[in-house]
Amino acid sequence: QVQLVESGGGLVQAGGSLRLSCTASGNIFGINDMGWYRQAPGKQRDLVASIGNGDSTNNKVSANGRFTVSRDNAKNTVYLQMNNMRPEDTAVYYCNLKNYYFDGRRVRDTYWGQGTQVTVSS
Repeated sequence: QVQLVESGGGLVQAGGSLRLSCTASGNIFGINDMGWYRQAPGKQRDLVASIGNGDSTNNKVSANGRFTVSRDNAKNTVYLQMNNMRPEDTAVYYCNLKNYYFDGRRVRDTYWGQGTQVTVSS
Protein backbone atom coordinates (compact mmCIF):
# COMPACT_ATOMS: atom_id res chain seq x y z
CA GLN A 1 0.00 0.00 0.00
CA VAL A 2 1.13 3.48 -0.90
CA GLN A 3 -0.38 6.71 0.23
CA LEU A 4 -0.02 9.89 -1.80
CA VAL A 5 -0.63 13.28 -0.28
CA GLU A 6 -0.95 16.22 -2.62
CA SER A 7 -0.81 19.92 -2.02
CA GLY A 8 -0.46 23.18 -3.87
CA GLY A 9 -3.55 23.36 -6.02
CA GLY A 10 -5.68 26.42 -6.27
CA LEU A 11 -6.71 29.35 -8.37
CA VAL A 12 -4.25 31.29 -10.44
CA GLN A 13 -4.46 33.97 -13.08
CA ALA A 14 -3.37 33.25 -16.61
CA GLY A 15 0.34 33.73 -16.87
CA GLY A 16 0.87 32.88 -13.25
CA SER A 17 2.53 29.93 -11.60
CA LEU A 18 1.72 27.16 -9.19
CA ARG A 19 3.79 24.43 -7.66
CA LEU A 20 2.23 21.13 -6.74
CA SER A 21 3.77 18.71 -4.30
CA CYS A 22 3.08 15.07 -3.64
CA THR A 23 4.68 12.93 -0.98
CA ALA A 24 4.46 9.17 -1.04
CA SER A 25 4.63 6.82 1.89
CA GLY A 26 4.23 3.13 2.38
CA ASN A 27 5.43 0.24 0.25
CA ILE A 28 7.42 2.07 -2.39
CA PHE A 29 9.34 -0.34 -4.59
CA GLY A 30 12.93 0.02 -5.60
CA ILE A 31 11.91 0.75 -9.17
CA ASN A 32 9.13 3.26 -9.36
CA ASP A 33 7.82 6.22 -11.24
CA MET A 34 6.21 9.25 -9.73
CA GLY A 35 4.46 11.90 -11.70
CA TRP A 36 1.40 13.89 -12.48
CA TYR A 37 -1.70 13.38 -14.55
CA ARG A 38 -4.53 15.76 -15.13
CA GLN A 39 -8.15 15.45 -16.08
CA ALA A 40 -10.42 18.22 -17.24
CA PRO A 41 -14.20 17.83 -17.14
CA GLY A 42 -15.40 15.58 -19.92
CA LYS A 43 -11.89 14.59 -20.91
CA GLN A 44 -9.66 11.64 -20.25
CA ARG A 45 -6.95 11.60 -17.69
CA ASP A 46 -3.67 12.39 -19.39
CA LEU A 47 -0.09 12.18 -18.33
CA VAL A 48 1.65 15.46 -17.67
CA ALA A 49 5.06 14.04 -16.82
CA SER A 50 6.69 11.42 -14.66
CA ILE A 51 10.16 10.50 -13.48
CA GLY A 52 11.62 7.22 -12.38
CA ASN A 53 13.65 7.06 -9.21
CA GLY A 54 16.54 5.67 -11.23
CA ASP A 55 16.47 8.27 -13.96
CA SER A 56 19.66 10.16 -14.55
CA THR A 57 17.85 13.45 -14.22
CA ASN A 58 15.66 14.66 -11.42
CA ASN A 59 13.52 16.88 -13.57
CA LYS A 60 11.74 16.78 -16.90
CA VAL A 61 9.89 19.34 -18.93
CA SER A 62 6.38 18.40 -19.88
CA ALA A 63 5.20 18.21 -23.46
CA ASN A 64 3.66 21.66 -23.28
CA GLY A 65 7.04 23.13 -22.47
CA ARG A 66 5.71 25.15 -19.55
CA PHE A 67 5.70 22.65 -16.72
CA THR A 68 8.55 20.89 -15.03
CA VAL A 69 8.24 17.75 -12.98
CA SER A 70 10.92 16.92 -10.48
CA ARG A 71 11.40 14.52 -7.64
CA ASP A 72 13.36 14.17 -4.49
CA ASN A 73 14.01 10.49 -4.05
CA ALA A 74 15.15 10.85 -0.48
CA LYS A 75 11.85 12.47 0.42
CA ASN A 76 9.69 10.36 -1.90
CA THR A 77 8.27 13.59 -3.16
CA VAL A 78 7.40 14.71 -6.66
CA TYR A 79 6.74 18.28 -7.69
CA LEU A 80 5.10 19.95 -10.60
CA GLN A 81 6.23 23.47 -11.30
CA MET A 82 3.67 25.09 -13.57
CA ASN A 83 4.65 28.36 -15.20
CA ASN A 84 2.91 30.63 -17.65
CA MET A 85 -0.34 28.91 -16.94
CA ARG A 86 -3.26 29.08 -19.32
CA PRO A 87 -6.98 28.54 -18.87
CA GLU A 88 -6.71 25.25 -20.71
CA ASP A 89 -4.54 23.99 -17.88
CA THR A 90 -7.59 23.97 -15.66
CA ALA A 91 -8.08 20.43 -14.44
CA VAL A 92 -7.87 18.13 -11.50
CA TYR A 93 -4.25 17.15 -11.12
CA TYR A 94 -3.49 13.71 -9.77
CA CYS A 95 -0.29 12.50 -8.29
CA ASN A 96 0.64 9.04 -9.47
CA LEU A 97 3.05 6.38 -8.35
CA LYS A 98 3.80 3.16 -10.18
CA ASN A 99 5.67 0.31 -8.56
CA TYR A 100 7.50 -1.83 -11.09
CA TYR A 101 8.75 -5.37 -10.99
CA PHE A 102 12.46 -5.92 -11.16
CA ASP A 103 12.48 -5.76 -14.94
CA GLY A 104 11.48 -2.13 -14.85
CA ARG A 105 8.81 -2.77 -17.46
CA ARG A 106 5.88 -4.43 -15.80
CA VAL A 107 3.82 -2.38 -13.43
CA ARG A 108 2.79 -4.16 -10.30
CA ASP A 109 0.82 -1.45 -8.57
CA THR A 110 -0.53 1.94 -9.47
CA TYR A 111 -1.54 4.48 -6.89
CA TRP A 112 -3.34 7.76 -7.17
CA GLY A 113 -3.68 10.77 -5.01
CA GLN A 114 -7.10 12.20 -4.39
CA GLY A 115 -6.50 14.95 -6.90
CA THR A 116 -6.08 18.65 -6.43
CA GLN A 117 -8.05 21.22 -8.36
CA VAL A 118 -6.11 23.71 -10.43
CA THR A 119 -8.09 26.54 -11.97
CA VAL A 120 -6.60 29.13 -14.27
CA SER A 121 -8.66 32.23 -14.89
CA SER A 122 -8.34 34.36 -17.98
